[in-house]
Amino acid sequence: MNAQKQIKRTVLLYPGEDGYWVAEVPSLPGCISQGESRDKALENVQEAIEIYLESLIKDGELIPEDFYEVIHI
Repeated sequence: MNAQKQIKRTVLLYPGEDGYWVAEVPSLPGCISQGESRDKALENVQEAIEIYLESLIKDGELIPEDFYEVIHI
């Protein structure tokens, strides 16, 4: 298993206007995916996370921390 596959990320999951589910990773700017179901959106965003992290590692960039405080108002 790759090291980046072991890194857990906070994912925002919500229904999009087009009926698809949207999965967004706040700690990785621009890392967003979607799917026809919640499970497919999560599967797709997992792949997007892996590609994003592989790209950071390849380019010698630091992997951002995943720290967020969620507050419901």
